[in-house]
Amino acid sequence: QVQLQESGPGLVKPSQTLVLTCSVSGGQITTNGFCWSWVRQPPGKELEWIGYISYSGTTIYNPTFKNRTSVVRDTSKNQFTLQLNSVTPEDTAVYFCARRMIRHYEYDYWGQGIQVTVSS
Repeated sequence: QVQLQESGPGLVKPSQTLVLTCSVSGGQITTNGFCWSWVRQPPGKELEWIGYISYSGTTIYNPTFKNRTSVVRDTSKNQFTLQLNSVTPEDTAVYFCARRMIRHYEYDYWGQGIQVTVSS
């Protein structure tokens, strides 16, 4: 029922800011009990959680990205956005948006993912 779709640039230059948008259909990002997350997978590496925004607007970030990332939402568009500053080639990855229930480990819905390459 719930569908998530990532959109944004596929190529970003080092030192720039990456902005990705997750568009949600089939459910509201304000519905009680859910967190809306950004996760990435660099080539050859494991999944890495970046951060989330909850149904109430609370944000939590992986300390690895704490100083250079933010997740914001636009409830009128039912979208949430990842901003990742000062990108380097190490940020090259497939980026996913996903939903999980509060206090649960597993994600129940995922976007298809978007490839982002950081290169000059």
